[in-house]
Amino acid sequence: MQKRIKNLFKDNFYIIAILITITIAYLSLMRMPKLKESFNNIDKVYHLSAYFALSICWLFSFYKKKSLKYVIVISCIIFGIIIEVLQATLTVYRTGDYKDVLANTLGILLGLFVFNQILKKITVNSY
Repeated sequence: MQKRIKNLFKDNFYIIAILITITIAYLSLMRMPKLKESFNNIDKVYHLSAYFALSICWLFSFYKKKSLKYVIVISCIIFGIIIEVLQATLTVYRTGDYKDVLANTLGILLGLFVFNQILKKITVNSY
């Protein structure tokens, strides 16, 4: 079962990463309906989750090129900043927020941490 899952994702991480990137950009710039929030700043959890998924997918897309790891992380952070700037400048119904940038960055760093732990486990188990 694990081999089938591994083979399914092996060549598709690029596609998944591109789709997540496009989805985040689209959802970040479109008009969203007002939702009743169950607690304040729930959107920060959404930001953290989205950018966690973004970073994990891009990191696994290039996992064999370990030298690109930090380039990917920095690129994801810059992408998050650009999206926030675009929200503030291109739309009248969305606002850019530095707290969103912090939540995005935290999600990316969490993704890097999880990625490193998974690679460590894979490396240890392969010997």
